[in-house]
Amino acid sequence: MPFLTTTGVLPVTCEVGLSRSVCAFHIMPGLPGPEGQLHDHDYRIEIVVDRDQLDDRGMVCDLDVLEAALTELTSRVEGRNLEEIRPAEAEAVTVEVFARWVHDSLSPAVAAAGGEALAVRVWETPVAFGGYHARC
Repeated sequence: MPFLTTTGVLPVTCEVGLSRSVCAFHIMPGLPGPEGQLHDHDYRIEIVVDRDQLDDRGMVCDLDVLEAALTELTSRVEGRNLEEIRPAEAEAVTVEVFARWVHDSLSPAVAAAGGEALAVRVWETPVAFGGYHARC
């Protein structure tokens, strides 16, 4: 029987997450250097998967599946110029754009593993991030 979580007042969700670091390059057009020049950041990608009820195994989703998907994703951008993932409508790959790309890239694997929603934070520095959260 699935484990149901409720408070009687607010809906409660269960969550699991992972993070991984990746070094990648980007440029912010129109800004003075160094941001206006190609430069690197040691990004930390943080993902959190949630669902309303735990599955029959008592899990939100399989962390091994989630970890494999995140490892594959980070290998695609490690040491690369993020212009390669820039959507045509975006002027630059900001942390918000990067977070949306991570979400859209991981959503199929997260949904297949049982997750219902995915939150992504991309940390550009130890104190600054951009994020994106939506259903899978």
